[in-house]
Amino acid sequence: MGEPNTAAPTSQEFEKVLVNSSTEVASFDTHDKTPLQKLQHFLHSSPAAVPLIVLVLSLIAFGAILGGKFFSAFTMTLILQQVAIVGIVGAAQTLVVLTAGIDLSVGAMMVLSSVVMGQFTFRYGLPPAFSVLCGLGVGALCGFINGTLVARMKLPPFIVTLGMWQIVLASNFLYSANETIRAQDISANASILQFFGQNFRIGNAVFTYGVVAMVLLVALLWYVLNRTAWGRYVYAVGDDPEAAKLAGVNVKGMLVTIYTLSGLICALAGWALIGRIGSVSPTAGQFANIESITAVVIGGISLFGGRGSILGMIFGALIVGVFSLGLRLMGTDPQWTYLLIGLLIIIAVAVDQWIRKVAA
Repeated sequence: MGEPNTAAPTSQEFEKVLVNSSTEVASFDTHDKTPLQKLQHFLHSSPAAVPLIVLVLSLIAFGAILGGKFFSAFTMTLILQQVAIVGIVGAAQTLVVLTAGIDLSVGAMMVLSSVVMGQFTFRYGLPPAFSVLCGLGVGALCGFINGTLVARMKLPPFIVTLGMWQIVLASNFLYSANETIRAQDISANASILQFFGQNFRIGNAVFTYGVVAMVLLVALLWYVLNRTAWGRYVYAVGDDPEAAKLAGVNVKGMLVTIYTLSGLICALAGWALIGRIGSVSPTAGQFANIESITAVVIGGISLFGGRGSILGMIFGALIVGVFSLGLRLMGTDPQWTYLLIGLLIIIAVAVDQWIRKVAA
């Protein structure tokens, strides 16, 4: 019997096909992006950039047309005063929109909270400070109901808040009997209700405490949304709630918390509204819901959720303020303001759709 051949073959059959193959390390496609693609990626990573650019260009345009009359310190701070209420309500709207929802009841919650503050003080004789707390509580309660219906019963946010808008609006008129509490009475007996309307000067610039509240609120929410785990959860819920749930996020609890916080912020806006107009009126701020959505959309916050910056919302509110005051100083028909803002809304949504293709 012959000895088996124990010599190892110099190579395996399947190795022969590798002789002339490439020896380069595998890599991703690294072809250079076009300038348009680079812009698209930049805007996707910096959602507040578009409204900031539009704001700067609008300031330059109106400044060139109106000159020093527009670029005075008084005019610039007047714009801030005019958008303070929208900015605060817009912050509440931003939180909801980031979760891919929408809140049509923000304006009604704001007004009802202000009416509760006034009525509790003058109808029931409660201390003004306690009445303010009650008003804040009413706003938070309305938000909690919205959040519970959306999160626990899985009802569409649009339908829930549309219904809440009607309920709160009717409750507001029924409870107040359509009665306005005069500014003179508030000033004499409950000046704390007008606190956010008080102002201070820095040179020729006039700031109200309502403007300060708006700036501090936005700064705080920016930090929370960008630097805390809770903020990352907000974006995660808006981007993909199912993935967020699998990652351990309590999606239902987050939604209830976000809507409750939104209601509380609306109540804060109601307090600031009293300071802005001086009186407590059940008919004030009826367009706050539309104005807040306008600021959010023009500010580059995606209505599909999960993308956007609260700074963009402020830029959006300021754009509306600049256009409104600039066109008024030019003596144009106020309808031009609505026309241009309408165009900006459509363009903003179109740009958002284009930017979203990066993540598609």
